[in-house]
Amino acid sequence: MKKTINFSKGFIPASIISCLIIIFGLVGLFTKGINLGLDFKPGLIEEVRVANPVANIVYNGSAKISVELSAGQMDLIISGTGATNETKSFNFAVLTDVNSLAAEVNKVDGVVMTVNDGSYDTTKLFLNSAASTQLTTTPLQIYPAGTSSITTDDLRDALGSENVSIKQLGSGADASYQIRMAVAEGDGQEDLQSAVNEKLNNKFGKDNVAIVKTDFIGAGMSKSTTQKSIIMFVFVVLLIWLYAAIRFHWDFALGAVIALLHDTLIMLTFICWSGMEFSTTVLAAVLTIVGYSINATVVILDRIRYNLKMMPEVKSFNEILNKSLSDTLVRSILTTVTTLMAVVSLYVFTTGSIKDFSLALIVGLISGMYSSIFISSAFISLSRKNWKPEFGVHHSLKSGSEE
Repeated sequence: MKKTINFSKGFIPASIISCLIIIFGLVGLFTKGINLGLDFKPGLIEEVRVANPVANIVYNGSAKISVELSAGQMDLIISGTGATNETKSFNFAVLTDVNSLAAEVNKVDGVVMTVNDGSYDTTKLFLNSAASTQLTTTPLQIYPAGTSSITTDDLRDALGSENVSIKQLGSGADASYQIRMAVAEGDGQEDLQSAVNEKLNNKFGKDNVAIVKTDFIGAGMSKSTTQKSIIMFVFVVLLIWLYAAIRFHWDFALGAVIALLHDTLIMLTFICWSGMEFSTTVLAAVLTIVGYSINATVVILDRIRYNLKMMPEVKSFNEILNKSLSDTLVRSILTTVTTLMAVVSLYVFTTGSIKDFSLALIVGLISGMYSSIFISSAFISLSRKNWKPEFGVHHSLKSGSEE
């Protein structure tokens, strides 16, 4: 027979400690605020690569020629007065290196392709999306993937701003870098983008910086993201409350919801005081913990319902709580520890937003196990303070405490 632990002795101290931590978090929320990521405020998102160009193309003629470059071929689209409208395609399955590509491109009248590294694989070439693809006498640079030698620290040093987030996409020499920077009041997209690109050009050289993709999050979109995130969280909590109320009883459902709100506030306290950036990834961690916590709580509630029927001799509801919590303690610990092993591995071996995600999960997992045992049970114990086993073995959770 399992030993029954008197968890009820810890209900009041645990509730007091949780209230103090949450108050501490609310103080931080109103004094420090939350370090909102760029998903929740307007700003620039720009993906860049830094590499030495392998070739450049110029055109000196009366026609209009634009370039399209994919992983399979290069197209020169020729149009304009006095020119034959046509598209000249150069297949990379045949022209496997830059030298052979240049030899064919230079056969087009007025087009000159100058090679810096002729041995490079043509299937890994790309253009600067910020530059015009129409050929002029100004050289259009062609860049190689897989040759980057910079790091996120190099980019951060170049931008010299605290309000910037840099994430590495890919690994090693094949990496590109996503720059996310908030827009200052009064600045627009073009001003911010110009300032970022100027700093990158000054640090690495204008010809060596290639813009892969650029997006801009406006104030309306960032506000909409914030509102939708709040609505989504409230909707999730309401659905969980409805589910628990139908399956169990109103006080059990409310106890489960209180535990969920407790875990959320504990995580927000940690996020606030640690200075962690609150991004959509961290929001995903919060919602993950909501689902994990309710699962752990439902297991305990189900055991309480079972013991209500199987323990007609008890004199107080706390005896049922203590027995139920003792019955599920090993499961709660094992489930949390095994999950923590995977999450801690993520935290140790990853970087960037995944590291923040795993750190938030670590805090939430510990808080979730704690709240399922003490916070949810403390509320149920309070709501059934005057409970009496009037109906003996037939007493059911649906009948309520005073029915």
